[in-house]
Amino acid sequence: PEGDFFFDFVRHLTDWIKKARPTRDGTNPQFTYQVFFMKKLWTNTVPGKDRNADLIFHYHQELPKLLRGYHKCSKEEAAKLAALVYRVRFGESKQELQAIPQMLRELIPSDLTKIQSSSEWKRSIVAAYNQDAGMSADDAKVTFLKIVYRWPTFGSAFFEVKQTTEPNYPEMLLIAINKHGVSLIHPQTKEILVTHPFTRISNWSSGNTYFHMTIGNLVRGSKLLCETSLGYKMDDLLT
Repeated sequence: PEGDFFFDFVRHLTDWIKKARPTRDGTNPQFTYQVFFMKKLWTNTVPGKDRNADLIFHYHQELPKLLRGYHKCSKEEAAKLAALVYRVRFGESKQELQAIPQMLRELIPSDLTKIQSSSEWKRSIVAAYNQDAGMSADDAKVTFLKIVYRWPTFGSAFFEVKQTTEPNYPEMLLIAINKHGVSLIHPQTKEILVTHPFTRISNWSSGNTYFHMTIGNLVRGSKLLCETSLGYKMDDLLT
């Protein structure tokens, strides 16, 4: 909860569980928990530099962004990455390869699944998988990150918004905030329309339903007005 210190909250939670679920022999139950941190702005992340962070945090943060179709990704890259995701899950087991057509949503970016048949996807994924024979699941995670790292949208926080100010842009936009600044992305083609460096962003504000940003001079600068329920997160990343 906002306003609570983390470990105070954990203590309150464990105390509540002890009272709600007493043991039969009267002894205090023992609890273990894990704390996972999410990185906000990936300013100096280089895959392979901190292997533990890659395996525990970076891979698991980047995979959902790929599967949601936020990156501009070629068919060949998608097959290669899907083979690595499969290897992370199943290692050297080829038994599940037959189920790839039913697993495409868990392997391929959502905007690419329909560009070829499921049998064609299976063929290209299996071929890529066989090229990496002997690779461990952990190495597959790092290799996955090294491929995504080449893209300008690596390490971004993505937001789907409705913009109301720029007639030359689509009404629905994908906004990526990363170490380069704020990028406006076409939601279908995934082309980066423009990137505004942080040094060019002079003002911003947010509310429950909007996010506003001024680029350039406060008087003559251009404004971007967006409808979104996640304006507070965008505000937090820029602050």
